Amino acid sequence: MDYQSLQEQAMKISPAIRYATITDLNGKIKSSGHRKGVKNLLTTKESLQSLKTSANTWKARNKLSGKIGKGKYALAEYDKIKRIVIPLDDKHLLYLTTSARTDHSKIISKARKLSLK
Repeated sequence: MDYQSLQEQAMKISPAIRYATITDLNGKIKSSGHRKGVKNLLTTKESLQSLKTSANTWKARNKLSGKIGKGKYALAEYDKIKRIVIPLDDKHLLYLTTSARTDHSKIISKARKLSLK
């Protein structure tokens, strides 16, 4: 699978995307990148912890999918950023951060069309 190409496609969805990462469900990074000129708000250690937390939360959601259906995406909105997590397949997640004022609905719609196939 070409994780880097998919991660680059995700970055092209919108100039409002600050950060795009593809992880497996254990939070292991397959490909990751920041937009040029964007200042990291978290340390590397904090970013890795955030990815692992998102992956673990997604695994917990999957345990309920038989009753409520498969998750389509998760959105967390903070004062400074929005974090979007989208499943790419049964084993990988796309993790995006955007500026706080971004219209996330358009980004989510386009990102959900991406796939690792």
